[in-house]
Amino acid sequence: MAISTIKWINNCARIIDQRKLPTKLVYIDCRNEKQMWHAIKTLAVRGAPAIGVAAAFGVLLGLKKFKGSDKYKFYKDFYALCDHIGSSRPTAVNLFNMLDRMKKTVEDHRDLPIPEIKKLLHKEAQAIYREDQRVCRQMGDFGEKLIQSGKNCLTVCNAGALATVDYGTALGVFYSAKKKGKKFKVYSCETRPLLQGARLTTWELLKQNIDTTLICDNMAATLMKQKKIDMIFAGADRIASNGDTANKIGTYSLAVLAKHHGIPLYIVAPRSTFDLKIKSGKQIPIEERSAREVTHMGGVQTAPANVKVYNPAFDVTDNQLITGIVTEYGIIRPPFAKNIKKTLRR
Repeated sequence: MAISTIKWINNCARIIDQRKLPTKLVYIDCRNEKQMWHAIKTLAVRGAPAIGVAAAFGVLLGLKKFKGSDKYKFYKDFYALCDHIGSSRPTAVNLFNMLDRMKKTVEDHRDLPIPEIKKLLHKEAQAIYREDQRVCRQMGDFGEKLIQSGKNCLTVCNAGALATVDYGTALGVFYSAKKKGKKFKVYSCETRPLLQGARLTTWELLKQNIDTTLICDNMAATLMKQKKIDMIFAGADRIASNGDTANKIGTYSLAVLAKHHGIPLYIVAPRSTFDLKIKSGKQIPIEERSAREVTHMGGVQTAPANVKVYNPAFDVTDNQLITGIVTEYGIIRPPFAKNIKKTLRR
């Protein structure tokens, strides 16, 4: 993509405000950790890889105000800062993995003066940024081999440039396939309640001149029955060691439908989205968000004010429903518990 989701510019983090898309392209300059926390919490910046980069940049923003040479106070403020940023959203493990990398940078260099530690933290945050650029393109190159010209693909939510630094996970597969000259179609589920598929994915794909059709979420089964879907690509926010995958609510429904219709479903996610500390999806924390996201659309009330609302942001797709997981190391296939460990611990 020609437009970067997040950048470090002039000592601040510049992000696209994804709440304004697709009608307005607006940038926000986050100048302190509170602004970054709010941006993550309110989905101004979203997508597991992008959140990980935002978390690292948030650490840099929070440490700008630290003055002096008191190491004890520095460490106390640093860990409190990491905890604060980590409290923004619970499901995307990239956020916590990138904070752990920042912590390790500090822990490995405790003997250095504070200004030197700050420089190393800045270097690590930039390394995290560049790594996202690299691994997304690697995943795209592996994933595009799954697509043949003339095929129809389905995706849900937004796992594109807007969910990463500048390229995408699931949508990165489409971008790489297009570079190879392949002709294919993409159906994008609208992704209720916040319409990330309608607002963001279609906006991205059309910018890349990819043949794109928007559908309501509940149309997917009909398209599968009509044999209009050949394969499904989705991103992920956390993958357990057995391959169970948390992604935007509605992914599990697509996986069940795909299994019934004999359609392969691929998850596209980098190493940083795996959580090898947990055995299954049952241990993945699922974020529950505001009822207003369901009862209102574009500021317009669409449900009675006193109705009860259940609004989990994610669901978990069982590993048995997943055909393969596209990573920067290649495509991991079942048995996932064995092959994830084998692939990621080389």
